[in-house]
Amino acid sequence: MAELIVWSPAKINLHLEVLGLRGDGFHELAMVMQTIALLDRLRLRPSADGRIQLSCDNPSLPTDGANLIVRAAELLKARAGLPELGAHLHLDKRIPVGAGLAGGSSNGAAALVGLNHLWGLGYSEAELALMAAELGSDMPFCIGGGTQLCFGRGERLEAQPAPRGGGWAVLLLKHPAASVSTPWAYRQSRQQRQASYLEGEAAFEQRRQVLRQGPLLRALQGLEALPPLRNDLQAVVEPAEATVRQGLALLRRADAALAVAMSGSGPSLFALFADLEAARRSQASLASDLAAAGFDSWTCPLRPQGVSLEA
Repeated sequence: MAELIVWSPAKINLHLEVLGLRGDGFHELAMVMQTIALLDRLRLRPSADGRIQLSCDNPSLPTDGANLIVRAAELLKARAGLPELGAHLHLDKRIPVGAGLAGGSSNGAAALVGLNHLWGLGYSEAELALMAAELGSDMPFCIGGGTQLCFGRGERLEAQPAPRGGGWAVLLLKHPAASVSTPWAYRQSRQQRQASYLEGEAAFEQRRQVLRQGPLLRALQGLEALPPLRNDLQAVVEPAEATVRQGLALLRRADAALAVAMSGSGPSLFALFADLEAARRSQASLASDLAAAGFDSWTCPLRPQGVSLEA
């Protein structure tokens, strides 16, 4: 087979609610996740030597077993029971690293989907999602993408209809010097909010049902105005990270922004717009202030799917 190209999209959190602690010590989450058309490209070629070789145009990323692409490839090989399978993979990286946009998880999901096709293994999307869940909480979402409710640690998925209205888009910001440790953010959440945590499956399910029937999903379907977006981790990260405070303040000045929030555990931030042109106009109007503050910025539409093979 000639080179196979797989597109690997970023995601944002339109809702991130920390419900409480699970029996396994992880946090129970209720989220609405959405893929966006900010894409990495993974190029794959088969090899006959049984080796998984990864290269990347971003020298800061590991290309060994610390990378989810390599781990996903090795898991797929092991599950297939075919140690002779090999591949050369090259990642063209555009999603910012360590940004709360699930770039690494999406890349790992792209490896599963791409190598399943390259090697002719025939696993279904559901089977690939189960493998993905062994590697990371966001990875099952990244396979299917679109708009999904995500529960548990993020691996329990309920697909939703694509947002209506023709062309929702985002203006995305990240300061290249900023980084937030996801474990730290959850520890801070536990320290600051544990007294208000829910307890038990019945209480968790009640909150899930509120989200299923709540104003955010109705707004995405054009049935009512968009409510303020909720991210419980923003409440602990924003006071501690100056670039998050500064970036949110800039985005709140954007003309026509429907909502502003942090994605995941940060430090990426976004404003949501009714269409891509409005997002681009706001990016242009803020350009000098963004440059002065040192922010990188992107505009892109929402994307109705996750990982995809190039046609």
